[in-house]
Amino acid sequence: MNNDPKIPVQVNPDEDTEWNDILRAHGVIPEKPPSPTQQLEEALDEAVRRQHDNRLENKDLDELDALEDEEDEEFLNFYKQKRMNEIKKLSEKKKFGSVIPISKNEYEDEVTKSSKDTYVIVHLSLQSNLQSRLLSSLLIEIARKFPELKVCEIPAQRCIENYPESNCPTLIIYHNENVLKQYITLTQLGGNSTTLQDIEKVLVDLGAINENDKRLVVNDEDEDLQEFRRLRFAKKSVRQDNKDDEDDDDDFYD
Repeated sequence: MNNDPKIPVQVNPDEDTEWNDILRAHGVIPEKPPSPTQQLEEALDEAVRRQHDNRLENKDLDELDALEDEEDEEFLNFYKQKRMNEIKKLSEKKKFGSVIPISKNEYEDEVTKSSKDTYVIVHLSLQSNLQSRLLSSLLIEIARKFPELKVCEIPAQRCIENYPESNCPTLIIYHNENVLKQYITLTQLGGNSTTLQDIEKVLVDLGAINENDKRLVVNDEDEDLQEFRRLRFAKKSVRQDNKDDEDDDDDFYD
């Protein structure tokens, strides 16, 4: 019979000792968790690696051509081919390019069902309304710049009987036969000062336009030019309102 007394030994599993290494190797104590500093360093290293691996992700063909002397040929050609495939795919989608006027009877086919294959933007309009005229002008530009998007317009009261004029303009965006977003007037977008960039931001947020798309207004227009266009539209609208008032006066005396 073994009468040797057994003396309990306290072990701190977090210590870096040779004895603890032996115990960990035999599964007696658990592996020591990595320190927060080590985890942070590993996360930073991984972020730097991903950034390096994806350094060509958002460059267009011209920018890639300019890197021929700096990048590995095979790596560069991979991104060139990827970019050409994206351009081809986008070209196949470019089938609109202008605002499409629709009737109530066409709404289901031209908007709801059509949104299964693309994003559809609908303007319920009222041409006597300043914001509606502003939105019409902005959507003409959206349709021209992004012909893969389907932009439709229908007078609100022809679409929905007795639709309140105070709800005009109404902007509705469909995809996969569902309404993704709806704006009653332009209050949430900038009111009478709504810009093309405001509309584009909505479309980027909804996934209708890629945030790195070179066609976005933020990439090719400065704020001064946008302000000039806004003021020009406002002056044009004032002249139109004055003309409408004169026409109303003429009608009164007829």
